[in-house]
Amino acid sequence: MAEALGVASSVIAVVELSVKVLSLCLQYSREVKNAKDDIERLRKEVASFKATADELKALLEGPHGKALKTSQQLVSVIENGHSTLGKLKQRLQPSTGRKAMSRFGMRALKWPFERKDVEGTIQNLEHCRTNVSLALNIDQTVILQNVDDRMTLNQLPIAHGASFDSKVEEHNPTCLPNTHQELLDDIDHWIDDPNSETVYWLNGMAGTGKSTIARTVAHSRSKRGDLGASFFFKRGEMDRGNLNKVMSTLAHQLALSIPGVAFFIKKALDNNPAVVGKSAKEQFEKLIQEPLCEAAAIATTPSSIVMVIDALDECDQETDIRLLINIFSKVQTIQPHLRIFLTSRPELPIRLGFSEVRGFYQGVVLHDIPAQIVEHDIIVFLNNEFKKIRHDFNMTVGDERKLPSDWPGRPTVQSLAKMAVPLFIFAATVCRFIGDRRRSPQRRLQTVLGHGERSHGSQLDQTYAPILRSQITSLPKEEREEIIRDFRVIVGSIVTLASPLSVIALSCLIDVPLEAMDERLDALHSVLSIPLERTIPVRLLHLSFRDYLIAEESEFQRNTACALCVTLCGRTYAACLSQMEHNPNLDDDNEVYDFLSTHFLHWVEAMSLLGRVKECLESLRSLARRLEIYSCLIFAPSKSIIRRTFEQAIPRWISNLPKVEETWDACLLTLEGHSKSVRSVVFSHDSKKVASGSNDKTIRIWDAETGQCERLLKGHSGDISSVVFSHDLKNVAITSYEESIWIWNAEMGKCKRVLKGHSDDISSVVFLYDSKKVASGSYDETIRIWDAETGICERVLKGYNSWVRSVVFSYNSKKVASVSNDEMIWIWDAETGKCKQVLKGHNSRVRSVVFSHNSKKVASASNDETVRIWNVETASSDGIIRIWDAEMGECERVLEDHGEWISSVVFSYDSKKIASASYDETVRIWDAETGECERVLEGHSDDIGSVVFSHDSKKVASGSDDETIRIWNAETGL
Repeated sequence: MAEALGVASSVIAVVELSVKVLSLCLQYSREVKNAKDDIERLRKEVASFKATADELKALLEGPHGKALKTSQQLVSVIENGHSTLGKLKQRLQPSTGRKAMSRFGMRALKWPFERKDVEGTIQNLEHCRTNVSLALNIDQTVILQNVDDRMTLNQLPIAHGASFDSKVEEHNPTCLPNTHQELLDDIDHWIDDPNSETVYWLNGMAGTGKSTIARTVAHSRSKRGDLGASFFFKRGEMDRGNLNKVMSTLAHQLALSIPGVAFFIKKALDNNPAVVGKSAKEQFEKLIQEPLCEAAAIATTPSSIVMVIDALDECDQETDIRLLINIFSKVQTIQPHLRIFLTSRPELPIRLGFSEVRGFYQGVVLHDIPAQIVEHDIIVFLNNEFKKIRHDFNMTVGDERKLPSDWPGRPTVQSLAKMAVPLFIFAATVCRFIGDRRRSPQRRLQTVLGHGERSHGSQLDQTYAPILRSQITSLPKEEREEIIRDFRVIVGSIVTLASPLSVIALSCLIDVPLEAMDERLDALHSVLSIPLERTIPVRLLHLSFRDYLIAEESEFQRNTACALCVTLCGRTYAACLSQMEHNPNLDDDNEVYDFLSTHFLHWVEAMSLLGRVKECLESLRSLARRLEIYSCLIFAPSKSIIRRTFEQAIPRWISNLPKVEETWDACLLTLEGHSKSVRSVVFSHDSKKVASGSNDKTIRIWDAETGQCERLLKGHSGDISSVVFSHDLKNVAITSYEESIWIWNAEMGKCKRVLKGHSDDISSVVFLYDSKKVASGSYDETIRIWDAETGICERVLKGYNSWVRSVVFSYNSKKVASVSNDEMIWIWDAETGKCKQVLKGHNSRVRSVVFSHNSKKVASASNDETVRIWNVETASSDGIIRIWDAEMGECERVLEDHGEWISSVVFSYDSKKIASASYDETVRIWDAETGECERVLEGHSDDIGSVVFSHDSKKVASGSDDETIRIWNAETGL
């Protein structure tokens, strides 16, 4: 910090001194005639040095000043420049005698430097200025790189609230001093011992304090600097209740907490952006294990790195639990040592998971710790909590009501501790109950002690029964029954919902007035987290309360609770969010059918208002019954299931119903949004997205499942001629009828760079299959191959006498094929840029060229209505597709049916089917082996100019002059 202040103050001094020197130079330039050139050169250098110093000053004082690490090291350079300016000022400063001569009108100033002196001063200042500029460039590059790193890491999907220090975990406790000390010492020894097992499994029954210990370990190791990440599972808390985002969340935290790891995680994402969608095992290896090893080789990392995983039993899927145990327990020995502290209840799936990796973990059973140790820790906890209760109570009452300093007394605390052992949750819940100011602490304490004397039930019963009984004690029978009824509805909903809901949402869901909700919930602060804001979800303080409430219920009763949610879900959007997470647990398909036939439209409508229709699609796929998901009834086919089921819902005032088909056609989605003809359409290589380019000068990126437009790319001044995804899914290359290629970030929707070099419109662009290079064909009669990262043109392929119509890479990336207006196909070497072969034979313009997927064949289609030699597919202008034998050069098969020109033809990626698009407004799917037309896809209302298969060969996308893109089912046509 002191060094940074030193640089800043030195820069300020340089700026001030520069101003004085420039003023003196101006004075000399006016009065000295014989050194004009030297004065001007010196003045310019001083001005340049001042400008550089001004820039450095602004950056040091700006928001990124502390990040300018290289610039902070410039003290000696700046001081050297300051010294040079000081000497310069001293030499230029007029003497007293000169000032006197000036007053008598005599020429006083004489240039004090020889030319060589001027040269030396300029060189010194130039050297300083160059060093400062270099440091600034380095710092600015580092800042930009850090921004890029953060943007990449932000692509990691994370489970919000899962870390130990998140907002939602803020008020949860850690161990008090002198509690669990022996266990915590044992955990520290396990972490620091280089020969210990990777996994430490702390298991214990509900309420024994596992999460408190996990938070304590995480907090302690975070202060020591070796906590890598933490993940606290929470059933019902969206992403915290499953395995989907566990690995990416841990990786994101590791990148932020362990020096050097972020670079290698970013490297893994750059190499394979789809890794976050891979298996949990592969994510762990690529995003956690390998980056840790690579970082340890070049950076100073802790000798051990700790990850804390709490409440594994609250992960929804049993198979995921066992998978996670297997992955963590079988981590190979790496440097730094990875230590995974894991807590859970001793549930069967977890015990089975650990039995499969016996010998690969260290385990402690929390409820097997000697009772006297647990009792001691609980007494410490109770004394601490009662101290808080006494303080809060005494602050609000008069002296005559204040609790004595030793209240409730040692015997009482010991009695409560014996009742609690081994459940810390008993002690915590009882203290919350006693501290609730709705009644006096003394009365509530007597309620707890009195129930303990009478009760012979379970410890959970002793924990929660006093709280629940206190709500109905001394009440008339009718009022008592009303409270019990309300409790069952309100709390029953809270413990069965898949995701926690706010008081307002619960009120709507169960049709209980807000005032009644508040009244009932006010008495349950000991067991529920009830926010002051009605819009924040109500949560269970501990899952053991749910266990207590449903412990004696049968599976039928649990299903009945779920069925209640089914009955109500049409009345409020709240149930929509949890409905499909409950339905799979219903054994009776009639419940599902009743929901779909009664409330399906209501559910879709509510989800649409929430902007979560995509979740409808995902949820319905989990049902055994096949569903048709369409909401505009009057446009639904007359014999469709949804039309027949909800016929009565069509408003009677619509007298003129539109004429519709009897059944659904093969079109899965129609993507609308372009305002002019669609010129180009392409699937991403994971088949999840579609990009389209249009004459409206925009590019749209669509979700191929939902049809939602995710990105709108603007900025082009001409019609879009070609659009293509890179194979790593990160970028989109786009050309329009202008002289440049635009590379866009497909995720962020931002233009990364513009490739300029062509001198005429660009007709075609394609990525190399490693996504590192781009090839483009232009009307300037050249093909250019570019580095996609730097934007540098690596080579120019020349030889044409006409404009280049189309360019394509072979699938092995070794060749480039191109066609022009000159009736020939040119084959180029992609590495050397040399033309290897010119294929002649067509006697009219060639329209299209394509490589086969094995890169051994080339197909060319021409306006001479022929396909020449070298391929398995083509399109021609007489409405005929011909398939040729590449070896014999004979036509094997003629596919006829289109009545107009065929504009586009493509093989599926499994080579079993051919899709063709025509100006007859249809797409046809052909069997590539037999040549039979399997189906005709109708729906476009204008010429179709482009057709493409998805990379899984299951879908076809087509772009038309009717301004739409349609996505079709290529397998069934349904």
